[in-house]
Amino acid sequence: MHDGRVRRFAVLAVLYLAQGVPAYVLVAAVPPILRDSGVSRAAIGMLSLLLLPLAVKFLWAPLVERFRPLPLGRRLGPRRAWILPTQIGTALCLFALSFIQPTDILPLAVIGLLLILLASTQDIATDGYAVLSLSPGERPTGNAIQGAAVAASVLVGGTLGLVLYHHFGWRAMMLTMAAATLLPLLVLPWMREDRAPPVARPRPRLRTFLARPEARQVLWLALFYRASEGLVKTMEGPYLVDAGMPLDWIGYLSGAAAATVGLGGSALALLAVHRRGALGTLVLLGSLRSLCFAVFALHAFGVLTGLLPVGAAAVFQTLIRYMEIVALYSLFMQVCSSDQPGTDFTLLACAQMIVYQIGGMASGLIAEWLGYAGLFTLATLISMAATWGTRRQSGRQRDAAQTG
Repeated sequence: MHDGRVRRFAVLAVLYLAQGVPAYVLVAAVPPILRDSGVSRAAIGMLSLLLLPLAVKFLWAPLVERFRPLPLGRRLGPRRAWILPTQIGTALCLFALSFIQPTDILPLAVIGLLLILLASTQDIATDGYAVLSLSPGERPTGNAIQGAAVAASVLVGGTLGLVLYHHFGWRAMMLTMAAATLLPLLVLPWMREDRAPPVARPRPRLRTFLARPEARQVLWLALFYRASEGLVKTMEGPYLVDAGMPLDWIGYLSGAAAATVGLGGSALALLAVHRRGALGTLVLLGSLRSLCFAVFALHAFGVLTGLLPVGAAAVFQTLIRYMEIVALYSLFMQVCSSDQPGTDFTLLACAQMIVYQIGGMASGLIAEWLGYAGLFTLATLISMAATWGTRRQSGRQRDAAQTG
């Protein structure tokens, strides 16, 4: 029993790591590389469109749950049959990117979009496996492992990517990332799945999720809570470049935060969720996030000087962001049904990703119109409003529990 639990956790850790690496190559490594190459901030911000499949994957999540790719489905099981081809395709996309230059925007966009489409489909299959394979008592630990794996994706896709680019160039970076995305092939034999035909269940539908009041409440929170983060994260790398920070330093900064999350941040978030609840933890993290954004704004206004304040805020803000994953995903799993777990979880994950991407797409234009100072001030105000709204929802939940 113990061995089976460890095996499930190991499988999820590797799957989430390999699925996250391609996304963080594009959002953490590529933007500062493009800015260093002279690409405009507006163009960099619009590259956030590449992550659109991660935001709308709920549209094909029911299909992934209902069908198995033939002839792989019968031999591998319902989710391994999706994970195997999508991971191989992801590695091939990164391999193809090694043969272009980062300033070749059109081929970068086309290949990057296909890459994220494959990674998002793998994510649907992995989320469904996580919800069904983990017992309720194992899910908080599973969420913490997921958060740590995402943080490790930042370390590999962002930090290692930038360091490789700085010392060895674009091609070496992409070839290394392609090799990293093949890791799931090593753990696929450990996945235990039912290879029999799917049991007859209600057809997965988005409206089934929306019919439940508790699910709608969590959906509204998912849409609101991360609205400010895309504004800052997309322009964080370019701002540090413009502030005079070398590319490899930027990589080390993001890596220091990711390593902290991987070693202790997820465990701290898990402890906070147990003590304060998911909503209470989100209130605390939202307050700290607003403080980090305010430091960026004050630095852009010239009130704070030097690279130390903004560098420290970048590290701490990254730590906060990946601690949020544990709290948010714990909240999401609580409202997932057993009939359509992949669809329910994917819808909530997509909701928070949609607002994140809207902020990312708008960040470059806002930075051009208002400057970095205006952008970071706006993000601070939105973050404060989201934290206040989460506090109110936490209070209503607490009052309802006392009344019940």
